[in-house]
Amino acid sequence: MFFNKLTPKTQGILLIISSAFCFALMSAMVRLSGDLPTLQKCFFRNLVSIPFAVAILYQEHPNLRQDLKHTPGLLLRAVCGTLGLVCNFYAIDHMLLADASILNRLSPFVTVLLSWLFLKERINRVHLGSILVAFIGALCIIRPGMGSLSSFPALIATLGGIGVGSAMTAVRWLTKQGVNKALIVFIFSVFSSLLMLPFIVFNYQPMTWQQLFILLLAGLAATGGQFSITYAYAKAPAREISVFDYTIVIFSALLGFCLFSQIPDFFSWLGYAIIIGVSIAMFFYDMRE
Repeated sequence: MFFNKLTPKTQGILLIISSAFCFALMSAMVRLSGDLPTLQKCFFRNLVSIPFAVAILYQEHPNLRQDLKHTPGLLLRAVCGTLGLVCNFYAIDHMLLADASILNRLSPFVTVLLSWLFLKERINRVHLGSILVAFIGALCIIRPGMGSLSSFPALIATLGGIGVGSAMTAVRWLTKQGVNKALIVFIFSVFSSLLMLPFIVFNYQPMTWQQLFILLLAGLAATGGQFSITYAYAKAPAREISVFDYTIVIFSALLGFCLFSQIPDFFSWLGYAIIIGVSIAMFFYDMRE
């Protein structure tokens, strides 16, 4: 097979680009599903991930008794991940797809900062400076105080990025303890689905078959993104391939233009350039170590 003949690093790059496309497609499908409550969209998106996680758990036969000793960490990941998911879906419905995607991609910087604070992972002034510059780029997109109607959704998107970054910090800690990755996904999917279930029961908004199909497609795309990024980081170190995750901005901008005629303005492009630029700079800096 052609893919297997490639170097592990090249495979990792292709997989992480595939993940970026899947998550961009998920965002487009969420927006395309129409005027439905955010929590209802989140519920059906998560519902698709559960059977995939169960299938992997069945195949791998992890030591659940040992892994469940880390239930507080699993619940922390689930809470932070649910916050990130809800905020991201809200932002997708209320701002440009590319803007929502790039603000959600502030999460790696948040993970670096939180890993330094709570996991005692090494960080230096260059890393701290990159985090500061990245948030300056985010401010270009949020544009507080400029009368932009997108400011509140952009703040919610930023909160979502913080939620995802916090969740990924919990994942880093859990995986260091040897907790099964599929179990982490399963607990998150079940927790968030159960949390949203009362809203679905008492405030369900009827959907057309087309809307249901689109949301299930969003769930499949998200599942594909999760598996792609998991296998990507199994192929190569994060510092060698993580920068390619920012191709999601290109995919989101193209899908936003083709499906919704969205065109980012100057300040959005400036924000993209700053955030992606500092990510590329950190990529080359870390490669030197």
